[in-house]
Amino acid sequence: MGRLVGIVGKPNVGKSTFFSAATMVDVPIAAYPFTTIKPNRGIGYVTVKCVCRELGVKDEPVNSICKNGLRMIPVELVDCAGLVPGAWQGRGLGNQFLDEVRTADALIHIVDASGGTDLEGRICEVGAHDPLEDLKFLERELDMWMLSILKRKWESISRRGKAGWETLISDLAERLSGLGVKRSVVEQAVRESGLKPENIGNWSETDLVSLVHKLRLTTKPMVVAANKIDVAEARRNLQRIFEAGYKVIPCSAQAELALRILSERSILDYNPGGSTFKILKPNELKEAQMKVLDKVKEEILNPYGSTGVQEIINYAYLKLLGMVVVYPVENVENLTDHDGRVLPDAFLVPPQTTAKQFASMIHSELGEGFLYATEARSKMRVGEDYIVKDRDILSITSTAKRR
Repeated sequence: MGRLVGIVGKPNVGKSTFFSAATMVDVPIAAYPFTTIKPNRGIGYVTVKCVCRELGVKDEPVNSICKNGLRMIPVELVDCAGLVPGAWQGRGLGNQFLDEVRTADALIHIVDASGGTDLEGRICEVGAHDPLEDLKFLERELDMWMLSILKRKWESISRRGKAGWETLISDLAERLSGLGVKRSVVEQAVRESGLKPENIGNWSETDLVSLVHKLRLTTKPMVVAANKIDVAEARRNLQRIFEAGYKVIPCSAQAELALRILSERSILDYNPGGSTFKILKPNELKEAQMKVLDKVKEEILNPYGSTGVQEIINYAYLKLLGMVVVYPVENVENLTDHDGRVLPDAFLVPPQTTAKQFASMIHSELGEGFLYATEARSKMRVGEDYIVKDRDILSITSTAKRR
């Protein structure tokens, strides 16, 4: 709960289209750089198989949605301003972009896999630009940004660091705390880099770049969305991106947006992330629209299994951030809340969340008065240190009344 995923990339690669498809928020979409001047925030959904089908019950969702056995749990997404080379030095909308990235727990990097936009985000001939260059440049911008933050206080850190390991790690962690970098992550990165406090005066620029690179990989994990996958050049570039070692998922943000719009109008029956759709009102579709839908089916859904948009959001939250889904109930026999609603809520929680921490997420007073939790399937009582598991159904017993 409370995790934020940033949608990043250079201008004009389909970031805003991806954001609109994911959230159905109407944002400016145009073929020129810096369409996104102010970051857009909206609610998307992580989709998982609901436990209702497993348990054979009809659920009554309150904080989420259940559609055809698919539980849709709300999450917050931010569409960041387009990034251009030199952003870490303030070029373009760099400062604004990096302020948004600062708050993000994970990143979705939208790449024009067709090579139809240059490094500055300007339209060029399809295939003229190498999308691998976009991946390298964005990583460098983030690394240099983190490095610049570290170096502003480097003289002090370097001087005090000679005092020993604890002082060094504490100072580094304090300096980078605004980026969400935890002390344990700093300590691990320094150990893996083989850097010693007693030699800190000899740490090179290369050493520091290597250190912040390790920190960024951990604190800002990223999945690549290879957009415009319906274009032949994009399909050719996809394998090259895979081979370069990136976690990449092919997608077509434009196709997903079209499917969701038609679904909202009840013209199509379509589940976000689905591999197919059903036309409910063919008379309301023009011939050109029918051709587009045929193309989506033949060139995107059939070969790739989905448009990729929902798969990417799920990957960011469930894989990069490792979040798990927990269902709170009051009555473990009927799986209901105090109003008698079946499986009303589904919470996304971070890995290693304890039962007591989960109780506090529902309501602070539940956590403060926590006595024990009951796991609904086994009817077993668990204590405050119990680590919640994915698809757990828990009833919290507390001295506080549930609200």
